Amino acid sequence: MLRLEARPEPSKALSLASPLIALVLTAVIAAILFALLGKDPVRGLAIFFVEPLNGLRAVSEVALKATPLILCALGLAVCYRSNVWNIGAEGQLLLGAVAGGGMALWLGTLGLDAGRGALSPLVLLAGLAGGMLWAGITALLRDRFNASEILVSLMLVYVAQQLVNYLVFGPWKDPQGFNFPQTPTFDPSTWLPPLWRGTRLHWGALAVPVLVLLAWMFLFRSWRGFQLQVGGLAPAAARYAGFSSRSALWLALLGSGGLAGLAGAMEVAGPLRQLTPHISTGIGFTAIIVCFVGRLHPVGIVFSGILLSMMLIGGELGQSRLGLPNALSGVFQGLLLFLLLACDTLVAYRVKWGKA
Repeated sequence: MLRLEARPEPSKALSLASPLIALVLTAVIAAILFALLGKDPVRGLAIFFVEPLNGLRAVSEVALKATPLILCALGLAVCYRSNVWNIGAEGQLLLGAVAGGGMALWLGTLGLDAGRGALSPLVLLAGLAGGMLWAGITALLRDRFNASEILVSLMLVYVAQQLVNYLVFGPWKDPQGFNFPQTPTFDPSTWLPPLWRGTRLHWGALAVPVLVLLAWMFLFRSWRGFQLQVGGLAPAAARYAGFSSRSALWLALLGSGGLAGLAGAMEVAGPLRQLTPHISTGIGFTAIIVCFVGRLHPVGIVFSGILLSMMLIGGELGQSRLGLPNALSGVFQGLLLFLLLACDTLVAYRVKWGKA
């Protein structure tokens, strides 16, 4: 019979190949699902993995969707490597959108004669602070009362969503918006201008490669990043070495919340240019999948963020062109993560044939 035998040491080759194997298996299962739904499997796979890259406009949409996913996943990678389980990036993104949106509305009331996009850095800084503030609540409750950061960060997501609903249905509601729950359109001075005419990809996307480089340098080329990772892998050894678990907790959560808040501010100042109840379509939760598919590595997160954004766009295209269910994109994301976890078993174990 088949049995699993522990390897003397984890396989580096399979560690790199595991995401690719999981992706191929996901594509095979997707083709089977397309066939069961009465759709052409080849056409379905092309819509998910080819059409999103067909032309400059399509590529710009992929980059637009990948930007907040990568930003949130970078912060989560720092948390998870530190053994701090932040599940609330969605709420931190929403608070960043609220803080950035509030800053944009306030700047609009001042009547400043500024050029288009001139005040957008203030909006982004406000979003950064808003995300850090929301993550700081989780850090405080974990630090002072030993509350589970998993539960606290997750429950704060729903508090953040209700706060957004209160603002767009109440004091921030656009009086000229035909009773739709949305704020007035922000002043052009607070917008993030597009990189190319005719596309929605904004200048904020240029921050992604810079932040990826900074995250890589912090995690793998700095003493502080080394302390965080040691604390995550071996807490007892970290305490023996004198590394502070409290400072690691605060640094990981504040950094993760700040990046998620920055992503939220980019969403409202970039493509949306106003605050609505539907700022995020689960970006913070999808970023968890991006983080693990990317192996908690900044460079890997870039590739997995692009892949997941292609799946999101492919789900929208499949719904309009093939009549596929909207939930199919979420099914593929879950399959990818599930198969990745299954393939990761082979990193530490080898399959053997023999007697039990």
